[in-house]
Amino acid sequence: MQYADLHSHTTASDGTQPPADNVKLAAAAGLSAVAITDHDTVAGLEEAIKAGREYGIKVVPGVEISTVYAGQDIHVLGYFIDWKDETFLSRLAELRRVRDRRNEMIIDKLQELGLDVTMDDVIASLQASKKAEETVGRPHIADALVRKGYVANMAEAFDRYLAKGAAAYVNPPRIEPATAVKWIIDAGGTPVLAHPGLYDQDDVIPKLKQAGLAGLEAYHSDHTPEQEVHYAALAESLGLTITAGSDFHGERGGVVFHAPLGARRIDAAVCDRLHEQRGGRL
Repeated sequence: MQYADLHSHTTASDGTQPPADNVKLAAAAGLSAVAITDHDTVAGLEEAIKAGREYGIKVVPGVEISTVYAGQDIHVLGYFIDWKDETFLSRLAELRRVRDRRNEMIIDKLQELGLDVTMDDVIASLQASKKAEETVGRPHIADALVRKGYVANMAEAFDRYLAKGAAAYVNPPRIEPATAVKWIIDAGGTPVLAHPGLYDQDDVIPKLKQAGLAGLEAYHSDHTPEQEVHYAALAESLGLTITAGSDFHGERGGVVFHAPLGARRIDAAVCDRLHEQRGGRL
């Protein structure tokens, strides 16, 4: 059987590996396919697709869109999108502007807490300068906190300051997940709800199914075995495609963030199913 990891991040958002490296790692992990799903950007896709031809790996063009539902961050994955569609690119650019504002709000709260951290410190912690179409996220801020000595590691940065309910957490207005589903369908893609076990918002899933949601990421590195069983069964009951993803972000401070690429994988035939479901063709 051939396998796919349908959730990975690169330096185009908050991963630490260039897109080509993710593809190389997928080959080393024995995968036949990997999805590049950076946050609110498709800036890493061209490099990844080129690398896919080099390594004989199918690269699924994807994105992970940030939304809010009932005060909770909800992420919607889009697969096989037309990543050169001008309308879609414009919508992603607007999401990145919201993300930039969120980052500024986090920095303001950290400074209110007496931590001498600036956006310049965050930028200095990046392994490479960011292009306009790439994103800066909370892991980059966590890196700055570690470098400044305020926390020992990424986990402490999130637990104390950046995770939901932590001291510097903020959640500015964002689009709803149903809007992200529509945008992905408009761009000819297939929408899948990312890591539903992190939300405690199962009520949103049938609503998103009505909006055109095509799949559910039942198998994820942060899901418990019980959650994986639960969401696989829920997906089947709703007629949603079951997907799997490591949510690989690379290594920070000697620790792989979320899990190694390929740690969660699924039959690569699922890629064909997602391809068939493009643009709402269920």
